Amino acid sequence: DPTSIQRLAIEAARLLDDRHCEDVVVFDVRQLSQLTDYILIASGSSDRQMKSVGLELGKLFSEYGLKPYGSECDPSIQWFVLDLVEVMIHLFEPSTRSHYDLEMLWGDAPTISWHK
Repeated sequence: DPTSIQRLAIEAARLLDDRHCEDVVVFDVRQLSQLTDYILIASGSSDRQMKSVGLELGKLFSEYGLKPYGSECDPSIQWFVLDLVEVMIHLFEPSTRSHYDLEMLWGDAPTISWHK
């Protein structure tokens, strides 16, 4: 159900914000990507925070009955990605985020308002 997937993306964005991740953005890429519907991008402040948030996101998605298709974390914890097929989450250390500049890549996609 597309509505529940969007709701899940919004709930994930709120979780990221509640855990002090910064600059959380949710892109609706349904018209631009054949791989996923929503892409979330956020910045984390430490490797410990990013690992913890990754675990919490996994729990959130399992509550929706979804299991990650995959997840990847670079060895120095500069970038964490969680792929749930319909939703893909990228959590970066700020300078790594600016280096990869995924916002530029998906800049044509509409953003979803997720603030409470």
